Amino acid sequence: MTLLEEVKTRLAITGTFHDALLSAYIDDVKAYLTSAGVDAESASAVGVIARGVADLWNFGAGEGKFSEIFYQRVIQLSVDKNEEPIEPEDNFSSY
Repeated sequence: MTLLEEVKTRLAITGTFHDALLSAYIDDVKAYLTSAGVDAESASAVGVIARGVADLWNFGAGEGKFSEIFYQRVIQLSVDKNEEPIEPEDNFSSY
């Protein structure tokens, strides 16, 4: 499934009439994620991309701003880099 198809599924959008607009919003959200240090191509980014597209589109209301949940999820993804955990030193072995 393409990213466009996944976003449309999550937003319950059928047909192709809005594909160009949705694709533009997907590009905007991916650029935002990338500038925040998030891998916009990762599987974990799909949900926040869909949320960001929904926020920008807002079903035609024209507000064009991101929601609080979008910002929170971007922060979570920017912090969680799946780094190897740092093992604590065994400070008691010398006693």
